Amino acid sequence: MNYKEKYQLWLDNLQEGDPLRQELIEIKDNVMEIKERFFLDLAFGTAGLRGVVGAGTNMMNRFTVGKATQGIADYIKSYGQEAMDKGVVIAHDPRHFSDEFCRLTASILAANGIQAYVYPGLRTTPQLAWSVRRIGTIAGINITASHNPKVYNGYKAYWEDGCQVSSSIADGMEDCIRKVDMFKDVLHSDFDEGVRTGKIVVLGPEYDREYLDVVEGISIHGGDEIDLDIPLVFTPLNGAAAVPFTTMLKDRGFRNWHIVEVQKDPDPDFTSVGYPNPEDPKAFRMSEELGRQTGAELLMACDPDGDRFAIELKDDDGNYIPLNGNQTGYLLVNYILEGHRTAGTLPANGAMVKSIVTSTMSTVMAESYGVKMFESLTGFKNICGQIPWLEENGYKYLFGYEESVGYAACPDIRDKDGISAGMLVAEAAAYYRKQGKTLWNVLNDLYDKYGYYNEYEPNMVLEGLEGADRIKRMMSYVRNNLPTEVAGYKVDKVIDYINGYERIPASNVLRFFLNNDSWFAIRPSGTEPKIKFYFYTKQDSLTAAREVNLKIKEAIYDIVNSVA
Repeated sequence: MNYKEKYQLWLDNLQEGDPLRQELIEIKDNVMEIKERFFLDLAFGTAGLRGVVGAGTNMMNRFTVGKATQGIADYIKSYGQEAMDKGVVIAHDPRHFSDEFCRLTASILAANGIQAYVYPGLRTTPQLAWSVRRIGTIAGINITASHNPKVYNGYKAYWEDGCQVSSSIADGMEDCIRKVDMFKDVLHSDFDEGVRTGKIVVLGPEYDREYLDVVEGISIHGGDEIDLDIPLVFTPLNGAAAVPFTTMLKDRGFRNWHIVEVQKDPDPDFTSVGYPNPEDPKAFRMSEELGRQTGAELLMACDPDGDRFAIELKDDDGNYIPLNGNQTGYLLVNYILEGHRTAGTLPANGAMVKSIVTSTMSTVMAESYGVKMFESLTGFKNICGQIPWLEENGYKYLFGYEESVGYAACPDIRDKDGISAGMLVAEAAAYYRKQGKTLWNVLNDLYDKYGYYNEYEPNMVLEGLEGADRIKRMMSYVRNNLPTEVAGYKVDKVIDYINGYERIPASNVLRFFLNNDSWFAIRPSGTEPKIKFYFYTKQDSLTAAREVNLKIKEAIYDIVNSVA
């Protein structure tokens, strides 16, 4: 069926007065818009669904959500009654239609005879991930678009290990989803009736308390070892992290913290911030204003579903400096290693995990403490997916992270978690403040100790079908024309992950190692219309390192921009 036929099918199946039908009527003369909405079906990728909210097979709406849920229900039913009885736990963020999609998901599962557990309001992604193993469900679903702009929504799927679904599970789910006719095959039931009959269980506040107990249980220093009067600022960017993050700060005894009031409560339009990604320094504008008013030493932010976490530090001149995910990772790796060694709790068989596109400075740091750093593909289904293997092979998991401001410090929370990362960063800042140092001082001490590493991670946004095709052509061109030198530096080694590498599964990533302590990687995003680049180097100074990375970036951009 072509996109025009799909468009007509939707018009034929939607009733008069349905807002989705009206939306389609308004674009009846816009062929390109119809093609964008119907040429593809919204892909169930490695983390589930993500797309712009609206009418069409390539959009997030009650029909695409219903189709995905019915497919997942069919997949779960293939495991038998025990899996159906274990059920699925569901949560949602503050975005438009998140609550409706959450209730719809629970109702469809209940109609299929699958037990559903639902949080009564906003909950973070890491709490949902933790809930899967805590309740013992076969799967978990969070209705969220994470850090994407306000026009998006999404659907993250988890399996019984508490991780986002692995590629094999995702493929099985997708096979089932593909077979579902969204207008005929989706089973429905009434949500309120499901609650009355017990097929849908609304979870109580005890789960919130237990989740925070797990988070707070990974603290390293406390009491008189840390300065609880350290001035802090936090913003949840109008998302789900406000309550758990501030409760954690109170529980830990921090006395001088401040929240950005206009960004405290949920807002699906993210009016005060625009693009709600803490990785973007513009998201810290209001935090900086509050920081200057309160003298804050540390600014902290989570994204709307509470899994991403970023910071800004006050430098020696009193300016707020945004840290990228690698730099925050350096501080966390250092604090966990140094903290455990100081506390006498550093295990002899410690292990950490980072993604293949994350800086190798942390590898050097870990090895200096006798801790093994493992690598994985990007995404926390891969990073936290290493935990069972590590435990089976005698390792003690200490930390996992990737450069895109994601950190997993607790083996019982198998996804990136902004609440636990925030607790450890605030604790580290308070610990070093007791010693007369700031995190800014600590970061610069790490450069002095381990070398001047620099990271530069630009990306190209190429929207729509044409952009997706061009990204494919770019990757194909580089793969088939591997450079032997870049910006005057010899390429010593190339790793192409397309067919897997050592213990790392297959992925569309290219990684180049040069003869001047530099390396870079190229990969298309799995969730956004981007091709991503990662440039890393170690030089005699940070200034020299930045110059080398920029030089290499310009050479690589010349190559990919030549691909029409």
